[in-house]
Amino acid sequence: MARRRQAVTIKHVAEDAGVSLQTVSRVINNEPNVRPAMKNRVQSSIDKLGYVPSIAAQRMSGSRSYLILALNDRERTLNDWRDRLGTDWVDQMLLGGMLACDKHGYRMMIELVDTHSDHVERELKAAIAALQPDGVILTPPHSENPLITNLLAKAAIPFARIGSREKGPGIRLTMDDEGNAELATRHLIALGHKRIGFIAGPDEYSLSGWRVDGWRKAMQQAGLSTAELCEKGDFGFDSGSRAAHALLTHIDRPTALIASSDQMALASLQVAGEMGLRVPDDLSLISFDNTPIVKFTFPKLTAVDQPIAATSAKAAELLIQAHKQDAPQGVINVPGALVERGSTGPAPGTSPA
Repeated sequence: MARRRQAVTIKHVAEDAGVSLQTVSRVINNEPNVRPAMKNRVQSSIDKLGYVPSIAAQRMSGSRSYLILALNDRERTLNDWRDRLGTDWVDQMLLGGMLACDKHGYRMMIELVDTHSDHVERELKAAIAALQPDGVILTPPHSENPLITNLLAKAAIPFARIGSREKGPGIRLTMDDEGNAELATRHLIALGHKRIGFIAGPDEYSLSGWRVDGWRKAMQQAGLSTAELCEKGDFGFDSGSRAAHALLTHIDRPTALIASSDQMALASLQVAGEMGLRVPDDLSLISFDNTPIVKFTFPKLTAVDQPIAATSAKAAELLIQAHKQDAPQGVINVPGALVERGSTGPAPGTSPA
């Protein structure tokens, strides 16, 4: 009677091939110094028994754990999940990272860590001791938290820092926030807008400043003023409402707004409606993130599509390769794109191009 596939273990393969568990593990992990004849012998037993390698079997060689650990902000993630806000940052991060890991026989896990917690060092050490990851992906604001980055560096664990350009240990990756803000601003300028407001994110995220820099750069290159056209939020809906209200009640109000998150863009859309402003006839609106909810507003929101999955995949690939080659020294920019929908149009008083 044939064994059920799920019952087959590395021990069964070793017994069938007449070799040690370590030899089977070396074959599974494609380790060097395994004679071709022995490799063929083990592979024949694997094929005959229908064995599927487990992480435990892969770990037996002792060189790697075949796990990549991703850390995300605990408070913001849990609040988004509880409030069911429609954000898909974690989904996209796992999509890219898990597919990249799967391609190389790795697994990806996620842990939520409060970057402001006094217990962050203890919690992170416990997670590392339990999982022994081959690499760690840090997302903002963890990617610029020296307590976390120094701990990983001292432990000699390769890590990637998404949303960080600061020099120091770790692989630095960004989603080209500055370039994406430029792209959005140039789109509005091409539509004839001269008064373009910007709702920035909080200072604890470096990418907030990069987006403002991109907006300012595009405006200055076009000879346009940015004075009194920037308000700050915290990526949340309420802060977006306050910022939009401040900008749209200005005596010389902007004819277009760029909001640094979808939640702040949704708030801006609501404020515009309450003020009797039509989008896009009276006010054009562009969002950052391009989460699913922007496709269900009226009008649908033009948005910067953040390449979260592609960036996470790139980070995972580089960490998996870290045991074979040196990490890149420069900052890796993964470009985004502008998805045009119904919330942007020609500036009031101008004709379509």
